[in-house]
Amino acid sequence: MTDCLQVFCTTDDRDEAEAIAEALVRDALAACVQIAGPITSVYHWEGEVARAEEWLLLAKTTAERFPELEIAIVGMHSYDVPEIVAVPIASGSAEYLQWLTAAVGGA
Repeated sequence: MTDCLQVFCTTDDRDEAEAIAEALVRDALAACVQIAGPITSVYHWEGEVARAEEWLLLAKTTAERFPELEIAIVGMHSYDVPEIVAVPIASGSAEYLQWLTAAVGGA
């Protein structure tokens, strides 16, 4: 197990997705952010089943940097309740995980 995380976040606008991704990488809160989309999301919202076209961000960071990354996303995001879900990266290429950790200011 590593202390590296993959963070999922969605937006309803490609420009917003790109702005968030660039800020996270620029501020060393994420080593890399991939943007996929458009995707279709189906979810519960305000008592209804909703459907939306969204853009998916996949950010790579560390557990240490996650709290700052979360604050940054909330500050830039247009949603009242943005999806910010982190899952641990259980295993990966040693070289990639070292790069990821170094890119966000780790050892």
